[in-house]
Amino acid sequence: MDLGTHAGFIVASYAVCLVVVIGLILWVVIDRKRQEADLEELADQGITRSAAAEENSRPAGHKASKAAKA
Repeated sequence: MDLGTHAGFIVASYAVCLVVVIGLILWVVIDRKRQEADLEELADQGITRSAAAEENSRPAGHKASKAAKA
């Protein structure tokens, strides 16, 4: 495979893209772990998500429509 006179630029471009994609993946994984830790800490304090609290307070078999939430 001959990349010609622009081989250095092509290889460098692919390398930079690879580093950026790997960095973004790591950022998402690390952020997810932080968010889960924060949610667990809030749950330990007794604070829950509002959607989960609403579902727990509704009578059994009752479904809220999207129009009712708006």
